[in-house]
Amino acid sequence: MNVDLKQVEEACKELYIRALKMLPPDIKLGFQRLDRAETNATGKAILGTMIRNITVAEDTNNLLCQDTGIPIYNVTIGANVAVDGYGLKQAIIKGCERATREHPLRSSVVHPTTRKNEHTSCGRQVPVINIDFASAADTLAIEMIPKGSGSENNSWLKMAIPAEGIDAVKTFVVDCVLEAGGKTCPPVIVGVGVGGTADLCVHLSKVAATRPLGSACADPEGAKLEAELSAVVNKLGVGAQGLGGDSTAFAVHVETAATHITMNPVAVNMQCHSARRARATFTPEGVEFGY
Repeated sequence: MNVDLKQVEEACKELYIRALKMLPPDIKLGFQRLDRAETNATGKAILGTMIRNITVAEDTNNLLCQDTGIPIYNVTIGANVAVDGYGLKQAIIKGCERATREHPLRSSVVHPTTRKNEHTSCGRQVPVINIDFASAADTLAIEMIPKGSGSENNSWLKMAIPAEGIDAVKTFVVDCVLEAGGKTCPPVIVGVGVGGTADLCVHLSKVAATRPLGSACADPEGAKLEAELSAVVNKLGVGAQGLGGDSTAFAVHVETAATHITMNPVAVNMQCHSARRARATFTPEGVEFGY
């Protein structure tokens, strides 16, 4: 399958706008689940306000949150897909710029030292573009995630001592959730990376944080850990918006990688309650949008 780069550019523009305005169905269901289980009156009221915000945003074609985030595009290329890699990158960047200028959206992206804002949501190394490959022969998939600073500022890495075992991982995750408190606009998805190198571990934590609710780690040990931690974090009492209650997190997600015999890195990256994402799938039949 040959990829039309103009089509990619148009889709990447549309993805950014869609992600900012329409919350994925799994997150809406996550809100309903927490709302049913919430026992704290304040927490119940806060959840009701957040659920109402989602409805109003979609009914009035407005943004779910004013933070347009750091734009992230995750690209998966099928085995029989023919595409100019550099051209693909430029098409994604142009689509991101056009979404910001033509819609228009607030640009949240600035230079790290001068703080200059080009008002394109783009800059050095931004948008973040991750490339992976899949066996689905004639498919190109692009997922767009706007990652807000409230969630991104709550990120941690610990190079744990292997002898401390899994207990060090669990303790670190719980400590991070408590330290974040209400700063991540909970309920959150707690993303945990375990293993790999320092940079891979942090990347895995973000992959985990942005996974759909209801998905599970492909590694059985990782899936076991995320089930255990998911049961624990909502007993911490942080609650919706940090104001107390049972609704601290939708879930804890874990991703793992093999690591060195003398290392045990663990990273935590949080996703806020507005866990936005959108996806475009390109096949010979055309382009399909979803989550």
